[in-house]
Amino acid sequence: MARPGADRSGAAPAGRAGARDRVGGRRYRGPRDVDDERALPVRWWRQADPPAYRCTECGWTTAKWAGRCGECQEWGTVTEDAPAAAGPRTAAVVPTRSPARPIAEIDVEAARAAPTGVAELDRVLGGGIVPGAVVLLAGEPGVGKSTLLLAVASNVAAGASDLPTAARGAAPGATSPPRRVLYVTGEESAGQVRLRAERVGALAPGLLLAAETDLATVLGHVEATDPDLLVVDSVQTIASAQVEGAPGGVGQVREVAAALIGAAKARDLPVILVGHVTKDGSVAGPRTLEHLVDVVCQFEGDRHSRLRLVRAVKNRYGPTDEVGCFDLTEDGIVGLADPSGLFLSHTGAGVPGTCISVTVEGRRPLALELQALVVPSSLANPRRTTNGVDASRLAMILAVMHRHAGVRLVDQDVYVSTVGGAKVAEPAADLSIALSVLSRARTRRCRPGRWPSGRSAWRATSGRSPGSTDGSPRRPGWASRAPSCRGGRSPGRWTA
Repeated sequence: MARPGADRSGAAPAGRAGARDRVGGRRYRGPRDVDDERALPVRWWRQADPPAYRCTECGWTTAKWAGRCGECQEWGTVTEDAPAAAGPRTAAVVPTRSPARPIAEIDVEAARAAPTGVAELDRVLGGGIVPGAVVLLAGEPGVGKSTLLLAVASNVAAGASDLPTAARGAAPGATSPPRRVLYVTGEESAGQVRLRAERVGALAPGLLLAAETDLATVLGHVEATDPDLLVVDSVQTIASAQVEGAPGGVGQVREVAAALIGAAKARDLPVILVGHVTKDGSVAGPRTLEHLVDVVCQFEGDRHSRLRLVRAVKNRYGPTDEVGCFDLTEDGIVGLADPSGLFLSHTGAGVPGTCISVTVEGRRPLALELQALVVPSSLANPRRTTNGVDASRLAMILAVMHRHAGVRLVDQDVYVSTVGGAKVAEPAADLSIALSVLSRARTRRCRPGRWPSGRSAWRATSGRSPGSTDGSPRRPGWASRAPSCRGGRSPGRWTA
């Protein structure tokens, strides 16, 4: 019996011939219709590789287009990525400029680190900046990156540093002040930088200023001025006309970084780049930027605090466990050899709820004051509020005190804070936190002149954690050498 819509011969109606395909008088339903012996075999053709899509902000890739990036959560930044050409396109050539030589015959005097005139920055860089090195300084907006680099450029231009002039043909290690420093700004106008330089006292004759955002023009300035130091503020604002995309995109940042790094290596020119950061604090742009440069520094600081910290995340010429401390004032930024004075209230000893501890930032000891407040709570779940201290760490310390020391604070609100906006991250400050809380709960002051140091554990033990590098055995000597803590006694004998 014929089905509706078809005649006895199995031919489809004329008006619906293009909508249905008949195979042997039956409707062909595709490869799943395997019960029909008269069905034609299905042919599979090898399809081309699906197009790849890339985020222009962070470099995230995906096989399908998406309106929102899955990494940086930005809208409208995912575009189709051009496929790469198959096979290598570079042929081997005979090296003529720099043939391979034995490593023992390489001259190292021209690659020695030279101080920049800012002692705290030199501490982080490993003694200074190396000719031909590219340094990336990243930080949040308004933290003081431009102010710090303006001070560095002024010191180098005025001859206050020992930056060698080997790039100009002089003998290695020779100095010939004043030098020329090229400061390229892409975020501000030349007049705005001039006003800030006048305010911080950075008006050096050898400091050259250029407000440019074009990469070719920046390279032209480098060729024309032949500087001893190049500062670019910032790398996300410079763009190349040969690369598509807006300034700050993945392709633009990669091209700008490659061009500036090539110029630095070819001319033995030290370059300092300013980088933006994302919401989570990482360097904005592709991860390739951090791999290309020689040094990556993070500039940290709280808007409500004068203290600024510079940490080395990556350093090919020195250690990465150093930290530089600066004081940001109205007259500029000043290095701090002992920043402990910013973390002490100087209200005198004998106040219940206060405890002074010695923590380690990089390789230097810092004395900071911990303050605790314990009050009765009317809530079912008492508050545990912290400022500068990890809240989960405080909860564990209170649990250890309740279980092993008999300090019952389940019906009390506990507030713990640091002075000066300092952040406590190492476990060695657990004992100081516990003593400040105990001192406030018992309304008894801690004995002055001693600085506790120790970590807490669930077994109610206190001491140095296995495998840690916090330098606990050296803390007594550190505390006695710190100018803000001289006259104190070693930790381990604290009573409350």
